[in-house]
Amino acid sequence: MKYSEAIEPVTTLKTKSAELIRRARETGQPIVITQNGKATAVLVDVESFEREREALLLLRYLAVGEGEIGEGKGVTQAKAHRHFERKLKELRGE
Repeated sequence: MKYSEAIEPVTTLKTKSAELIRRARETGQPIVITQNGKATAVLVDVESFEREREALLLLRYLAVGEGEIGEGKGVTQAKAHRHFERKLKELRGE
């Protein structure tokens, strides 16, 4: 997406907020709001915002995992696989 095509001044937000919200919801694209010619805020629909937050959380978990592996705190894939297989059997009542 080209952010240059989705830039609106704060006056448009003040006068046509419902239209901007509709546009963000329908397109799923963020709208950059400017004030005095500078980008100051971004308007996004809730679904896109939630997806982005979930993606950031996953990235955070990956970074923590990478750090733990670097510190020698991780487990091998084989050990993790055995652990999950054992837990699945417990859940199935086997």
